[in-house]
Amino acid sequence: MTENTTSVGGGNRPDAGVSALKGRTGAGAPAETRGKTTIADGVVAKIAGMAAREVPGIFNLGAGMARALGAVRERVPGGGGAVTRGVKVEVGERQAAVDLDVVVEYGVSIVDVAGDVRTNVIGAVERMTGLEVVEVNIVVDDVHLPDEEEQAEPDEGRVK
Repeated sequence: MTENTTSVGGGNRPDAGVSALKGRTGAGAPAETRGKTTIADGVVAKIAGMAAREVPGIFNLGAGMARALGAVRERVPGGGGAVTRGVKVEVGERQAAVDLDVVVEYGVSIVDVAGDVRTNVIGAVERMTGLEVVEVNIVVDDVHLPDEEEQAEPDEGRVK
């Protein structure tokens, strides 16, 4: 008796018609292939923002106005959003693209820092989400000079 198998793309393997991308369902399928995982844009943005800030030579993220509004937002209870300031992402089913607005420290090589940021962001996002990062676009909005201080209010309270 001969066994009839359907084959996709040639060959005579019995499992040739099973797609590895779709996975199998049912009790006999491995647990990791049952169901669908969706990752929100905000999750990818947080990962990218944290990874970018870890790179030496990055002073801050966000353009001037975004940083100013972010500073106000941080003072409001529940305002948050500091991690994703200056980060925009597009997330598909299998791929993600990241746009970053950064401020670099004076004296560092912008080309080297940008390369380090790309490497760190791609590594972190791909490792944590399993998404393929197709691009990381970086806009250097400013250079932080050593004698510049961020506009901050004194730590003392308003009332004495």
